[in-house]
Amino acid sequence: MGKNKLAKFADLNSFGHVIYLPYRTLVNDGFSLKGNWNKDFFKNDNPIVLELGCGKGEYTVGLAKLFPDKNFIGIDIKGSRMWSGAKEVDQKELKNSGFIRTNIELLLYFFAQHEVSEIWITFPDPQMKKAKKRLNSTRFLKMYCEILKPEGVIHLKTDSNYLYQYTQATITENKFVTEVDTNDLYASGLADEILTIRTYYEQQWLDRGKTIKYIRYIPHDDGLIEPEVEIEFDDYRSFGRDNINRDNPETKI
Repeated sequence: MGKNKLAKFADLNSFGHVIYLPYRTLVNDGFSLKGNWNKDFFKNDNPIVLELGCGKGEYTVGLAKLFPDKNFIGIDIKGSRMWSGAKEVDQKELKNSGFIRTNIELLLYFFAQHEVSEIWITFPDPQMKKAKKRLNSTRFLKMYCEILKPEGVIHLKTDSNYLYQYTQATITENKFVTEVDTNDLYASGLADEILTIRTYYEQQWLDRGKTIKYIRYIPHDDGLIEPEVEIEFDDYRSFGRDNINRDNPETKI
C-alpha cells in the first residue's frame, strides 16, 4: 500500500464520523448504533439519508450542506475514495453527515427496520451480466425495503442506458410508484440544485457526451419479482475497465 493511501487510512481512523467494523465483529458483537443513529450519532430526530457506493462522497457532502435538517451517511468499501468527502466533512464541521466503510451487502447489520428515509444510488456499476450484483436488483431492494420507512424513496442517477431500462422494467414488474423518470436529466428541466450535484464520475460521463438518467421511486417488499427482459448492453464500460466491442458487447476490445 502506498504512503498516500496509508495517510488517508490514518485520517479515516481518526475521524469520529467515519465508521469501520470488521465483518467478524459485526456478526459476533453487533453494532451499537443500529436503531440508535439519531439518538447516539446525530443527536437529533432528523430524517436519515444514505448514499450507497458513495465513492468520493460528493452527494453525501453536497446534500448535507443543502439540507441541515437532514442527516446523511455515505457508504462505500473503498476507503481511499471516501477520504475526500470525509476530509471535507471534518474541515467544514458538518455535523449532519458521516460515512461507513463496508460492503453494501451488510446494510442490515448497520440499520434497523424503518430507520432510513431515502437512499441515493449514484453511478453504480451496471453489472450487465450479473443481476444479483446490481445495486437496484430485487436482491438489494429487499434489504432497502426493510430499512426504509414506509413511502421511503430511492434515487438513481446513472449514465448507463442498460441500468436505466433495467430499473424501469423492475418498477413496472413490481408496480412501484414512480415519482420522476427522465432519460436526459439536464435537457429535461428537472435538474434542480439537488440533482446538479455532480460526482467525479458523472462529470467524466458528461465530458464524454453521455446523457444522465434519473429515476425517483417508492419500492415495496411485496413478493418482489426480478424482471425477465432482454436489454441491449451498453457499448462502453466504466472508467478503468476495458472497452466493449460495439458489434459484440460481450467481447472486450
